Amino acid sequence: MTELELLGSFASHKQITKGWSDDKKYCVIKDDGTKYLLRIIPAARYNGREPLFAMLSQVAALGIPMCLPLDFGTWKGGVFSLQSWIEGADLEDALPKLSTAESYELGLESGEIARKIHSLPAPKTQEEWASRFNSKIDRTITAYEKSGLHFEGDRRIIDYIQQNRHLLNNRPQSFQHGDYHIGNMMLEKGRLVIIDFDRCDFGDPWEEFNRIVWSAQACPHFATGQLNGYFGAKPPLEFFQLLALYISNNTLASFPWSIQFGQSEIDTMTKQSQDILSWYDNMKNPIPTWYIS
Repeated sequence: MTELELLGSFASHKQITKGWSDDKKYCVIKDDGTKYLLRIIPAARYNGREPLFAMLSQVAALGIPMCLPLDFGTWKGGVFSLQSWIEGADLEDALPKLSTAESYELGLESGEIARKIHSLPAPKTQEEWASRFNSKIDRTITAYEKSGLHFEGDRRIIDYIQQNRHLLNNRPQSFQHGDYHIGNMMLEKGRLVIIDFDRCDFGDPWEEFNRIVWSAQACPHFATGQLNGYFGAKPPLEFFQLLALYISNNTLASFPWSIQFGQSEIDTMTKQSQDILSWYDNMKNPIPTWYIS
């Protein structure tokens, strides 16, 4: 089956261009008018997609509001998955129209959802977390230093990472969404819905919040609610210390990654690096200023 034949099996289709995924995404409609999300995955990214589809079925069984996995199959150039369609607004577009109280409540809800997602354990064969993430840190620092890009205060972030590697020891691992922030959430009839598990993985559940910078920049009340909802109270200091480590690593990694997208994306990451240094008082305070006590 070719891609055209696959798309031709539906009454109509419209490509979705938003997002960073390499998958082709379509809103497809069957003859009865029912809408679905079709993801067409190229052969180069085939490995692991069938187990991922099976994992999404486990996540859906937890009652997580999400695009429900419905079908999985092959086409001439790779695989495809069919999921239920979410009829709603992107949360990043909806948040500015909400009150701070409404934003905080949605944040609480997103934290509670994350806790459910993390109830799925990692395989027993998973590599020990400290070993795995320390290797990732080494790769990140090397790639950053070779990229030729630098931002003001980068040494403070690198020093924080090096001084806090011990926090990775003995961390548990669970299933992760992998890209958990407002850009992958929707609001459907007032209900929060989680989308795009494309980067899902297994790892330290607290690492899940390494993308919270995008949520915090858009709405501190939502980001604060997310953490409080996850823990059922103010998070412990150890969480904030470890989160600063994960965010620091992401900050460095974002620079080599941004090169392929041009100066505009480099500028975005540069601004974000300065926001992060400001939130953490040049990495001297692990509790970010956007967190509302």
